[in-house]
Amino acid sequence: MKKVAFYTLGCKLNFSESSTLARMLEQRGYERVGFNQKPDIFIINTCSVTDNADKKCRKIVREAQKINPDGYVAILGCYAQLKPQEIAGIPGVDAVLGAAEKFRLADLIETFEKAPTGQGKVYNSSIEEVVDYHASWSLNDRTRTFLKVQDGCDYPCSYCTIPLARGRSRSDTIANVVNAAHEIADRGVKEIVLTGVNIGDFGLQNGERQETFFELIQALDEIEGIERFRISSIEPNLLTNDIINFVAQSRRFVPHFHVPLQSGSNKVLGLMRRRYRRELYAERVAAIKAYMPQACIGVDVIVGHPGETEEEFKETYRFLNEMDIAYLHVFTYSERPNTQALVIKPVVPAHKRAERSKMLHILSDKKRRAFYESQLGREATVLFEEDIDNGQMQGFTENYVRVTAQYDPLLINETKQVRLTGINADGLVEVAETVPDLVHLQT
Repeated sequence: MKKVAFYTLGCKLNFSESSTLARMLEQRGYERVGFNQKPDIFIINTCSVTDNADKKCRKIVREAQKINPDGYVAILGCYAQLKPQEIAGIPGVDAVLGAAEKFRLADLIETFEKAPTGQGKVYNSSIEEVVDYHASWSLNDRTRTFLKVQDGCDYPCSYCTIPLARGRSRSDTIANVVNAAHEIADRGVKEIVLTGVNIGDFGLQNGERQETFFELIQALDEIEGIERFRISSIEPNLLTNDIINFVAQSRRFVPHFHVPLQSGSNKVLGLMRRRYRRELYAERVAAIKAYMPQACIGVDVIVGHPGETEEEFKETYRFLNEMDIAYLHVFTYSERPNTQALVIKPVVPAHKRAERSKMLHILSDKKRRAFYESQLGREATVLFEEDIDNGQMQGFTENYVRVTAQYDPLLINETKQVRLTGINADGLVEVAETVPDLVHLQT
């Protein structure tokens, strides 16, 4: 029995696909092991969001060679689709699998042979040929399961390579997603995170719209056995009032939204070729808070996009500072080949990008602290996870407050109602009081 190890970079979508590919190999008789357990085969699933993809890939390949110099190294994922020949030349890389080929891994792996240094074999089709949808979901990697419902993107954002790496927008069917959710429920999973590249665009099959994301969440809300569904990220122009209102009344969808903004300047949003303006974004946040005052709202924002002036950055900062949001995911713009942003001037110097990123990270910390403080004294339901640190275990409330409590093995993968009354030195919310049947949680 050959041993195989996976290393996954990037988003929840990559984790769901790595987990699915690993299960495919296990069904073929391979044993999945940890990366440091001297596997025979290393599978590295890459990301291409920033210009660090090359550095990260090379570093992991070097580590694999140290662990097992005779091990076979295969690279797949977005970076593998975008720069297959470059990756094939990395010493230690034996194979590169593009977007269409990665789901043929179970078949192709049987043909793998060690390649001469710098001559890895490339299995890569053009992105126009990437049209099939491949279902995937994670299992046993975390307490929550990441369930992929959509892939690819038709949005031509100026800074983004995802359409070049994953192809056109396409989706599973509602029936297939529901069946997968039932199977996940049978495994004892309590929370499913719906993931994709642009999940609000769910419903495109063979280039035609057959179903909608709103119809999908309505169907999933009926599934017994899953206590929580969480929407990973949804574009503001696709987050309708119907969706917001439904989540507010849902039995299973939690009050947590992650809504990409990218810039609080309408001029920069235009340069980015985004499909909304800041006024619409503000309306979406206001609608969420009107229906769900305790909802957690996370925001993606990019700093240093070409053409972003100091005043436009300050406009973004003020917009975010005044917004009723809980946290930021801050991305520093990095040049990506074959994107429209490369022709936009002026280019923001690297040190300016770093300064702006630091300012927004500090703002994010303040926003998260303020949100956590607003939750103190409330009762909430926590799904506890397996991660243990210094005798403490952690979990998330339905509205995405990270909670810490004294370790109790009976609580792992269990949802429990607790009362939140304190924030510790690490910024986590403590369970200082509990409802009567949970006295053993008291700290």
